[in-house]
Amino acid sequence: MPAALIATVVLLTAIAPLATDMYVPAFPDVARDLGTSATAVQLTLTTFFTGMALGQLVGGPVSDQRGRRRPLLAAVAVVLLASIVCALAPGITVMALARFVQGFAGGWAMVVGRAVVVDLARGAQLVRSLNLVQGVGGIAPVLAPLLGGVILQVSGWRAPFWTIALITAATAVAVWVVVPETLPRRERHAGGLASFAAAARQVLGSREYVGHLLVCSAMMVALFAYVATSAFVLRSMNGLSPIAYSVSFAANAAGMTAAALLAARLAGRVATRTVIAVGQVLALGAGLAMLVGALWLGTPLVLALVCFFALMVAIGLVLGNAGALASAAVPQHPGTGSAVLGMVQWGTAGIAAPLAGLGGQHSAVPVALLMTLGAALSLLALLVVARPAGGAGTLTRWLPGASSASSAPGSRSRALVPSGTVASTTS
Repeated sequence: MPAALIATVVLLTAIAPLATDMYVPAFPDVARDLGTSATAVQLTLTTFFTGMALGQLVGGPVSDQRGRRRPLLAAVAVVLLASIVCALAPGITVMALARFVQGFAGGWAMVVGRAVVVDLARGAQLVRSLNLVQGVGGIAPVLAPLLGGVILQVSGWRAPFWTIALITAATAVAVWVVVPETLPRRERHAGGLASFAAAARQVLGSREYVGHLLVCSAMMVALFAYVATSAFVLRSMNGLSPIAYSVSFAANAAGMTAAALLAARLAGRVATRTVIAVGQVLALGAGLAMLVGALWLGTPLVLALVCFFALMVAIGLVLGNAGALASAAVPQHPGTGSAVLGMVQWGTAGIAAPLAGLGGQHSAVPVALLMTLGAALSLLALLVVARPAGGAGTLTRWLPGASSASSAPGSRSRALVPSGTVASTTS
């Protein structure tokens, strides 16, 4: 795996967090400049996440049918154009539509970029390569809000979108120069979306898969309630400056990344379901504490900072592990399982964002309720729905490289990879 190719895939996977996290610190400024409400601004997150969900759902099957390079170049070009429209948007409606297109193309580019890695790597090299992409790509959510805060100190809210456009243009050049066509015609699938729909029905017939899908989706409710409202809670209600808010946002993203790396190190030492449960209980505690603070204490700054940080650490413990267990439950359809997981996760994020904004700029009750409800439903799904069928105490079937598929020649097995990734190998 050439380093230049890995770096290009990292850029592709970083477009989505950059397009969100650089923009979030400016929410109060957007609402004021466009003369709209906090809820309307948060709807631009909804349209973006809805686009991300559909882009991942459609991009994978289409690239399986048409190849990788041309669909990838087209997706990056659309992200660039949509970013420019966002920067020039005269009103919130145009902004919301442009964000949908930006999210759709960004999700498409993300899933195809990861598929390029899957085409070229096998076995342990595949796992290492995708872990490297995920680990390096995890820096984007840390740096993006800091960069956004610095930009807002010297310019307006439109400047982050121009910055995203420049980064996307550089990514397009990198894709053109570095990324070859990695899916030969003989290996392409003729079925496209029709075959995907048939496989999706089989995937959703697995109770264990659906259980871990619900674990992830419920935690996404808590996560994106935080993403959509934290700027209003910390800036509008507690008076943080854009740069101070960005530092807080970056610290929380760093906590999530550190927790995810810790969860990776615990693999093989601590049962994966136990790590997930610890994260869920931590998230539930953060939600309840936030709710108490919102209802009776006026949402003090220190409490909000601690609760948001605890939530993000919990997210790091839950999402990667639950996504891996979901994929392990359907070894016969790894790509479809990942695509459905990505679609449902981002679709849930799009629903959670406007709900969290129902309290406007001066109430943290909705975000506290969604944090609590999301964590509680996630824990319930783990305990009730996601019970592994037989061998509940077997750890190895939950670890990277493990498979419940037959080991007979020609049977399918797969490495566990992050959600949104299409990855399969033939043993």
